[in-house]
Amino acid sequence: MESVDFSVLGREYSVTMKPEERESFLTAVMMVDTKMREFEARTKAASDTLAVMTAINIAHELVQLQSGAGLDLPGYRRRMTAMGERIDAALAQQETLF
Repeated sequence: MESVDFSVLGREYSVTMKPEERESFLTAVMMVDTKMREFEARTKAASDTLAVMTAINIAHELVQLQSGAGLDLPGYRRRMTAMGERIDAALAQQETLF
């Protein structure tokens, strides 16, 4: 385990984690700090409201990613499968030509 120091909105924090988690954790810290600064610039909200709104926004983005963000994933998969089948058929025809 190692100690990792970071800051969000200019406030310093420290956590302990496995070394292999450091890079993804610091990426998450940068994302949270950026989102909080964006909300702070737009809303001038107090820090507790700012933290809640940032958390909700990040969670909303995660939910959209997990749900396919409105994409027709089953339809997309069907089209990709059909294209793969057409490619396989075209390649099979090419093999008989040579």
